[in-house]
Amino acid sequence: MSRRDALLLKAAVVWTVLVWGVFLRNLLMGDTDRSVGFKVVHTVLAVVSLAFAAGIWSVASRSRQRAPDRAGTRS
Repeated sequence: MSRRDALLLKAAVVWTVLVWGVFLRNLLMGDTDRSVGFKVVHTVLAVVSLAFAAGIWSVASRSRQRAPDRAGTRS
């Protein structure tokens, strides 16, 4: 994976964490007009999205660590 691709993935992860983090904070701390079902569903969606973000960050970081090893092996 190129450095540009890894940076794009990491930027998407940061965006995901910021958006879901703010949404969760607002949902759980301040928004009392929503039903319990709404809160549960959106909390589960946020947790799944944040788990995917952690996995994507890991893949992008691991890929960049391996890239120098493969750079000289091209035929």
